[in-house]
Amino acid sequence: MQKDLIRLTALGAVSGLLAGLVVLAFRWVIEAGQRGFLPGGLLGNYEALPGWAMLALPVGGGLALGLAFERLPEPLRSVGIVHAIQQLRHTGRPKLPLGNAVVQFFGGAFAIVCGHSVDREGPGVHLGAATGTWVGGRSEDAETFTLTVCGAASAIAAAFNTPLAGIVFVIEVLGVRYRVDRFIPVMTASVIGALVSQLAYGATPTFTLASNLEMASLEEVLLLGLLGVLTGLVSVAFIEITERTWDWAGHLRPVLAFALAGGVTGLVGLVVPQVPGISYDTLNNILNNHLGLSVLASLVLGKVLATAIAIGLRVPGGLIGPSLVIGGALGGVVGVLVQSLAIPTGGEAFYAAVGMVAMMSAVLRAPLAALMALLELTANPAIIFPGMVAVVFADVVARQMLGRESIFEHVRRLAEVVPGERVLPDEAETPEADGGQAPRDE
Repeated sequence: MQKDLIRLTALGAVSGLLAGLVVLAFRWVIEAGQRGFLPGGLLGNYEALPGWAMLALPVGGGLALGLAFERLPEPLRSVGIVHAIQQLRHTGRPKLPLGNAVVQFFGGAFAIVCGHSVDREGPGVHLGAATGTWVGGRSEDAETFTLTVCGAASAIAAAFNTPLAGIVFVIEVLGVRYRVDRFIPVMTASVIGALVSQLAYGATPTFTLASNLEMASLEEVLLLGLLGVLTGLVSVAFIEITERTWDWAGHLRPVLAFALAGGVTGLVGLVVPQVPGISYDTLNNILNNHLGLSVLASLVLGKVLATAIAIGLRVPGGLIGPSLVIGGALGGVVGVLVQSLAIPTGGEAFYAAVGMVAMMSAVLRAPLAALMALLELTANPAIIFPGMVAVVFADVVARQMLGRESIFEHVRRLAEVVPGERVLPDEAETPEADGGQAPRDE
């Protein structure tokens, strides 16, 4: 038994290393594309594009990407976190084929470079999980399941330099049951994914944060609760628009769907130029008090619309990053407004940081992963209490209005199931979804 655990942990380390390297390569391809196409060679500098290019880039990119997708067999078009969840819910061995991972790698990178309002983290989870499946090779079903989870955790850890959040993410979002013998390899993979990120980009956090991220008075608890309620309402709107778009236009051919998504992004970008792309540069500005109230408010509306429609039209990107941007902008709005109150309050950056994790939690239904990410990104334990207040209110509102499922579960139920394969009806709580073994307490 001990030898089996040592062997599985070693394979988990290999999965974590390879998944981290694949995610790093994915990021490099995106950054190389942005430096080659955007004004001044600056990452995320879509704001500097002339008006015609702001519209033509995502529309033209959507047309080209759609034409490429239409040449692919239907099963190869299944990508992203939803694809990973579907495969983890299948009975027996997870199946994340190399072909789908290749489509995700190049399709996701191309969509992001062309300015679609999606992120690299969702594709990264798919790529990491597929890498873990490949490392599993011909191992037993339970081992392959664990190594697939190892790759997904490593991908999140490498994306944000947040190893603990990567571990909690696979529990809350992917629905993987915690077991000690499984999560020793997962922890190993997540740590190695974070090390890969640190070797490439340093140990500094993904976002540059202002230093005054703390509550100024106990009266702010009420304001944080209000921020949580607002965030919950915005997350509900975001999920509803995504589902409505999928219902209304999910049948469209990829060339029409991706071009339409690009048209929406381009038109929104003409009004709010910070919307196209991942927008992490804009989020850094929010976290350092560099944007005004009107820009923040318009960014919330524009990012919700552009991202929800892009995801609903099946653009091969993710939504974790946009949810952070939306939450940060909404928190920034609240942070600006509360400065006029008669009580001491934290700054815009404080509310933006709290809004980030509240939105992430409400959209993904992952409160612990969001709070762990907040702790690891800020290295500030004092922000956990205010973050918990906002997360509780945001989650209660979202769950009361839409149920307990994450946006990925909502979309998973709308997505086509691979013909001939049975998908488990609900959470990964059956022997098959538990890696082929009967569940047992540790």
